[in-house]
Amino acid sequence: MKKIQYKKDIKASAEKVYNTMLGMETIKTYEQWTAEFNPTSTYEGSWEKGSKIYFVGTDENGKRGGMVSEIADNVPFQFVSIRHYGILDGENEITEGPEVEKWAGSLENYDLQEHNGVTTLTVETDVADDYLDYFNTTWPKALNRLKELAEK
Repeated sequence: MKKIQYKKDIKASAEKVYNTMLGMETIKTYEQWTAEFNPTSTYEGSWEKGSKIYFVGTDENGKRGGMVSEIADNVPFQFVSIRHYGILDGENEITEGPEVEKWAGSLENYDLQEHNGVTTLTVETDVADDYLDYFNTTWPKALNRLKELAEK
């Protein structure tokens, strides 16, 4: 597994970026920027520290799938850490086995630093080697979309 990092300067307050990113006012803002990963991307659960959360979408056949995760930390407007520990296959949680071992324990961290009305969002995530090219292509697109939404 490799740790990768992306940064984006967004002309909006850290509060606005945080709320847009997590879909705090409307889940639609979360779904809009994460659509770069999967057009049906959404979440089920809470962003509260210690909470279980599902990151879900459907595949080309309409089958539901995604990640089973825990909010490892959440400091509003400053930092969010997500720990992935399983995959969702339809309605089934799979938390062990070869597919999960690639991801188990991986972290996805979001750090927000605001200076003079510009928020620098730093995303740091652990990635399995076979997803590296996909994420290096998709993360920048997703962050550009988040920037558009937060700057509105």
